[in-house]
Amino acid sequence: MTPQNQGIAGVIMAQTVLGTLGLCVLQAAASPLSIAFYRCLIAAVALGTYAALRGDLAGLLRLPRRVLLLAILSGFLMVGNWVLFFEAIRRSGISVATIVFHVQPFLMVLVSALLFRERLRSITFLWFGLALMGLAFATGIFDLSGVADGESRIDWIGIGAAVAAALLYALVTIIAKRLPRSGGLQLTLIQCLCGAMVLTPWLSLTPGEVTGEQWKWFAIIGLVHTGGVYILLYNALQKLPIAVAAVLLFLYPVSAIIVDAAWFRQPISLMQIAGFLCVLLASLGITLKWGLRKIC
Repeated sequence: MTPQNQGIAGVIMAQTVLGTLGLCVLQAAASPLSIAFYRCLIAAVALGTYAALRGDLAGLLRLPRRVLLLAILSGFLMVGNWVLFFEAIRRSGISVATIVFHVQPFLMVLVSALLFRERLRSITFLWFGLALMGLAFATGIFDLSGVADGESRIDWIGIGAAVAAALLYALVTIIAKRLPRSGGLQLTLIQCLCGAMVLTPWLSLTPGEVTGEQWKWFAIIGLVHTGGVYILLYNALQKLPIAVAAVLLFLYPVSAIIVDAAWFRQPISLMQIAGFLCVLLASLGITLKWGLRKIC
């Protein structure tokens, strides 16, 4: 198997597994703060052990001060992203929260334009418009059922939490681009350590109150969805062109929607499918810079 095929197989496996994260979050039946804390704690142990076996752990002590500070900042942002995303899943459901979260590429472009004065092209605004239309379809804004009796099917707090999570993740991505590419494993380990420390004061479940069933789900989220998935992705993405990686990364929301429909019998409307396809197309357009090369 060629290195590129190995990379493709690794990303497919990682994104498919990641699609079951929402299921585990709901099955854990704990607060978003508790789930995020145990995710960080367990993943930090797993990633720390993996880094020690590879001989990469000592590299943490030799990181330049600027790199270490940026990594710690990204850790605070990442844990906020996880807490908000888990809250969005709890309130809005797996499918809607996952689709809304994938506005992250657009937020990253907007934040980069504000912070670094990067120029926005007209084609970029067209992709933004398509993504917003997709979100409107996916979240059910145009679903008029329930309007007659004055009830709304939309949990706006959940939608807001997903958008806020996407914004924090966009900031994490911007920071990661300014760090050494070879330090992906170290960055994730620092993020998990920061998350475990910052969430300890607000932890709503003490270790003695965690049930055996919850420990099972926490272990899966920490070991599989964080430690295992991140190791797979960091090893696989290095072997792939950007265009191939950008397409494969959207297997995560596809997997999450399928899991939501299969496990929870959550119906997916044609409008939601159309909305997701609009977000997918617009995100790929932004990521791969479709139309920009012809304009420049």
